[in-house]
Amino acid sequence: MFAKDGEREIGNIFEEKERQIRTRLMEQLETAGNVSDEAIRDLIDRLVLTEGKDLSIDQMVAMSADLFASVRRLDILQELADDDHVTEIMVNGPDRIFYEKDGRIHRWPRSFSSPEKLEDVMQQIVGRCNRVINASCPIADARLADGSRVNAVIAPAALNGPILTIRKFPKESVTMERLVEWGSIPKEAADFLALLARSRYSMIIGGGTSAGKTTFLNALSEYIPKEERIITIEDNAELNLQDIPNLVRLEAKKANMEDAAEVTIRELIRSALRMRPDRIIVGEVRGGEAVDMLQAFNTGHDGSLCTIHANSCYDMLSRLETMVLMALPLPLEAIRRQIASGVDVLIHLGRLADHSRRVLEISEVRGMKDGEVSLSPIYRWNDEAEALEKVGDLYDHRKLIRNGK
Repeated sequence: MFAKDGEREIGNIFEEKERQIRTRLMEQLETAGNVSDEAIRDLIDRLVLTEGKDLSIDQMVAMSADLFASVRRLDILQELADDDHVTEIMVNGPDRIFYEKDGRIHRWPRSFSSPEKLEDVMQQIVGRCNRVINASCPIADARLADGSRVNAVIAPAALNGPILTIRKFPKESVTMERLVEWGSIPKEAADFLALLARSRYSMIIGGGTSAGKTTFLNALSEYIPKEERIITIEDNAELNLQDIPNLVRLEAKKANMEDAAEVTIRELIRSALRMRPDRIIVGEVRGGEAVDMLQAFNTGHDGSLCTIHANSCYDMLSRLETMVLMALPLPLEAIRRQIASGVDVLIHLGRLADHSRRVLEISEVRGMKDGEVSLSPIYRWNDEAEALEKVGDLYDHRKLIRNGK
């Protein structure tokens, strides 16, 4: 009984001392600018030696390792980040951590010792992307060095502690051949999309959260001719286009306390139009930038690509209409004509009950009919056969003919 009380008291002293040293460390790092890992290790060692004189050698070593992990790595999350089979890490406060592995959600038995420790990890992640997260700006999107997507939320927006979500991407680029091997798309359909990509058909990839839109867009990019000039535009750089020498990557920037300037997706698309692109690829269209994206589709930039959140190909159309209306009060018929003339093919992805990601539909935009955009399915998922089946043929062959296919 007394031994356990003594151990608990020693643990509390250690945590309090570590909290004090962490506060000093963060104060010094805020004014230090870009600091190398080696310099941070030296700074931590000096602080531990001067502030933790009453600690044992083992405690000093352990504290130094903990502090470095919290400001330069992902602390207790690093093990999950290093696991190639983990695709998502979800932190709902310091002691409620979940992860997705092989398509299923599991709870991580470890936890952060305090909300402050979790916030330190979040601060160093967003800081490396020149983003800010604080009480005035409690939501931030960022990325890790390996390209993993990060969303961070703190108080007052987060009610049950700091919230951190990390979407991991494969270390090696996923090719269309790999997607065929995994059963995500039949080879016949993959070859068809490869032909369309080479022939400069403008395509939109849609699906729900975690349906694999970004992965599919990366795979489809391997069929873009290497001599073309490509400009990618993203909120957070995640695309990893394959073997394109003439590639320009643009990333949006949110306003922060040091610099009030903001660079939006809309501004980047308008700027890209003046960069002599052959194709423009927008990582995700989610708002008024749909206006500028459709403009790019309709001004000689055939073969452009983007992704969108939607539940079906028809839903992709209505989402586009809604997003355009968010930016400009145009007549609905005018918006639909822009979609019908600029977009050639819609690709819908989804997740099945077994958590597998599949292409569920490929539809061609066939212009206007009775005042609405007309769609014609070419491939569609058959629940009974559990397969993507061909149900139609490509109607508009003009781009195939123009490109000698």
